[in-house]
Amino acid sequence: MIRTPPPYLRVRLSAFMFLQYFTWGAWYVSMGAYLANELRFGGQQIGTAYSAFAVGSMIAPFFVGLIADRYFASEKMLGVLGLAGGLTMCALPQLTTFGTFYPGLLLYCLLFAPTLALGNSLSLHHLVDAKRDFPRVKVMSAVGWAAGGITLSLLHGDRTATQFYLAGSLSIAFGLFALTLPHTPPKKVGDNVTFGEVLGLDALALLKRPSFAIFVACMFLICIPLYFYFVMMAIYLTELGWSGITAKLSVSQFSDITFLYLLPIILKRLGYKKTIVVGILAWATRYLFLAGSVSVVDYAALLIFLAILLHGVCYDFLFITGQLYVDEVANERIRGATQGFIAFILWGVGAFVGTQLAGRVLAANTLAVPEGTILHDWSRIWLTPALGAVAVLVIFAIYFRNPDAKGGGTKHG
Repeated sequence: MIRTPPPYLRVRLSAFMFLQYFTWGAWYVSMGAYLANELRFGGQQIGTAYSAFAVGSMIAPFFVGLIADRYFASEKMLGVLGLAGGLTMCALPQLTTFGTFYPGLLLYCLLFAPTLALGNSLSLHHLVDAKRDFPRVKVMSAVGWAAGGITLSLLHGDRTATQFYLAGSLSIAFGLFALTLPHTPPKKVGDNVTFGEVLGLDALALLKRPSFAIFVACMFLICIPLYFYFVMMAIYLTELGWSGITAKLSVSQFSDITFLYLLPIILKRLGYKKTIVVGILAWATRYLFLAGSVSVVDYAALLIFLAILLHGVCYDFLFITGQLYVDEVANERIRGATQGFIAFILWGVGAFVGTQLAGRVLAANTLAVPEGTILHDWSRIWLTPALGAVAVLVIFAIYFRNPDAKGGGTKHG
């Protein structure tokens, strides 16, 4: 039976992705500079603050499995979460000590994190050809992220509480728009949902396949160096004296848009393994560029912008490709559980370890005697995740094998 998609489906899903990532992009990268310069938090406190999103992502599968999958249509749950998250975000500027700010941020992340899995699940449910159409829809997430950063810089809010008011306002708009999305009823009404289903443990059966186990392990390991970029970048550029930081960092989204459009073609030619290898290599290269920018003063800005522009390869070749890989190797019965499990690894456990380690490395490399506005040993800081990414690259390149068929085994490639 041929599925008929709802009217203007891709346009509606694209607008949803735009609003969702505008909300995220308006605060996530710039928060480090706000915490360091306005609230005077230390490196470990900043790392812990960023780990709030990881905690939210680890709890999100429980929420989705116990509540969203059984009692509420996805679009209604997205609407409620967006509205509640917006109100919470607007309250954050009133919380100026770590003891009050962190719980408030954690509450927001508990509300926002489930929207990522729910939004992807809703999109994949309604798109007829997910491998072709999902990257096209996901393009607008890059546009939204860039719009959030550019708007924040235009408002001169990179280091101020303006970022939270902007993100909160867009979260409310995101919640209202979500209510207009195609109806997606709960999947398990009346079912007895087991604890294993809530955790996505059905997906663990796939770990018996060596390549899937290697894929999961490497996705976890690459998240550790990955989050150095998000925790550190705004702080680094602030110490260099850059202005309009979030607007400059948003240049990365033009690269993201380009490679999202190219991804279906690249995947068809290279396959999953080579595409992901290029993605991991891009992360190592990005950090080497940043490390080089510390010592090569005359070309520092060029190296930094090259690192920023690698984002499309870093993110799309790794994470969007990873989501599509999971969609291909998992059968219909466990596909949702597998996507939830991977989200738990990427945005949950991996992000928690990565942000905590980033904060510790930042604190450990604080200069005893500041060099002007430079307060940290940035060369050592950036080389740490570069070496980590190289180690993951070696493991993945040696042991991972491409899938040979949907839900089937693997093959060399």
